[in-house]
Amino acid sequence: MANEWWRDAVVYQVYPRSFADANGDGMGDLPGITAKLEYLKDLGVDALWLSPFYTSPQKDGGYDVSNYTDVDPRFGSISDADDLIARAHELGIKVIVDIVPNHSSDQHELFQKALAAKPGSPERDMYMFRDGKGENGELPPNNWQSIFHGSAWTRVTEADGKPGQWYLHIFDTSQPDWNWENPKVHELFEGVLRFWMERGADGFRVDVAHGMVKPEGLPDAPEAKETAMLDTGDDDDIPVYFDQDGVHEIYREWRAIMNEYDGDRMMVAEAWVPKNRQHLYVRPDEMHQIFNFGFLQAGWSVETLTSAIMEPLTFANEVGAPTTWVLSNHDTIRHATRYGFDHGYRFGEGLSREENPDFELGVRRARAATALMLALPGSAYIYQGEEFGLPEVADIPDELREDPAHKRAGVPGRDGCRVPLPWEKNAPAYGYSPTGEAWLPQPEIFGELAADQQDGKPDSTLEMYRTALHLRRELELGKGTDVTINDSLGEGILSLTSGPITVLVNTTDQDHALPEGAEVVFASVPDAKTILAANSTVWIKK
Repeated sequence: MANEWWRDAVVYQVYPRSFADANGDGMGDLPGITAKLEYLKDLGVDALWLSPFYTSPQKDGGYDVSNYTDVDPRFGSISDADDLIARAHELGIKVIVDIVPNHSSDQHELFQKALAAKPGSPERDMYMFRDGKGENGELPPNNWQSIFHGSAWTRVTEADGKPGQWYLHIFDTSQPDWNWENPKVHELFEGVLRFWMERGADGFRVDVAHGMVKPEGLPDAPEAKETAMLDTGDDDDIPVYFDQDGVHEIYREWRAIMNEYDGDRMMVAEAWVPKNRQHLYVRPDEMHQIFNFGFLQAGWSVETLTSAIMEPLTFANEVGAPTTWVLSNHDTIRHATRYGFDHGYRFGEGLSREENPDFELGVRRARAATALMLALPGSAYIYQGEEFGLPEVADIPDELREDPAHKRAGVPGRDGCRVPLPWEKNAPAYGYSPTGEAWLPQPEIFGELAADQQDGKPDSTLEMYRTALHLRRELELGKGTDVTINDSLGEGILSLTSGPITVLVNTTDQDHALPEGAEVVFASVPDAKTILAANSTVWIKK
């Protein structure tokens, strides 16, 4: 009988460049991750999601893949990947790898062959090449805009030295889109899926899962407007090139392939689509999960949190797929910083030096939001370093920033949530690298927040995560689907029942008395026995 481990798993996302550097070159690597697997086991996670570690020029942090079935030398070797997967399995940790099917790197062998080939050739048909408009083809084929700002089209120089066709890149110019109308692209990715499953991968996080298939005829968008890095998915106002029905045929193909393998292999979709389209991705013969970004986007109020919880749970019950919960990832401002804003809620495009959120308040609310998240049924996704209460880093010299969104549009970009982790306060690079090298500079506050400064200290954010994760497993809070919203204890107080506990969230800046006789099981702040402190969450026995 299938155990469907993914239905209530706690999944820890590792961004390999920034987790741990074993060889001292300043770039995180697979041996560094392997060395920290016992830490993850102790933390209490069930699975590890690895952001891309494949061969890549690293123009977009590894999401520009030049070889899907090998490891970039900066991260190690294929044998290091095998060792990591084997050790994780020894510790009872599943391994989910990122797959990037919308685009490749422009350094991919097949794109280089396409550039060298003629218009209309089989080589060019692997990608989205088109003739330009205008008298001499000098205008892009349509008005589509890139997620990373600017036109989604780049013109190539042909072998004879003359300006030629244009190729589509929904993201950076170095990330040409695959042509999923070509059966050979389907064959290519079937091989990629099988390669990693045969090496022991337990699942795949599918990047830009709402991309890949483009509308027939590549029509102009209603208006050629800039597209936000992360769309809210609250309405139909998403780019014309996303969420085409044809993507579902691809996932049905993939699900059939995955069903050939034992061990309950799974897929989770990164799909920023309208709420009324999410269910299409998790039909029984497609994806197992879709990320619930509404919870990540919810502001710090009873109304927004209630909606962000109950709507996806209703959706989950209707389709039979588990809800996923997430508060931070490699694309968004860390939630310890987001919750510190008093002038509105922000989650994307990075943090500028001029912004000054309240860090203490942000961490307090972040702990409370995490305590709420981990009490809910479904699976929960944790982003590396959030268990330390790390802030978004704004003070990165522009010349060191690598995010394409920064380079193309000047926005701060996502590097601020990708700064290497601090493990030891008094070690070089705070324990991230034995030589003190780090590909992005770490701020001084990282020393105080390092793992060794929090380890064993009951009031620390790290120990709060450990306690919550172990209680979540012990109380089986991830199982089931039922959550009941209770009558509020007062304005700004959210009360809900999940499994054997009642969860109380105080979104206000004032303390509130707990119900008389309440038995506190867990709290996001220390010593919460009789008081529901301001901006805190408690679990009490029903």
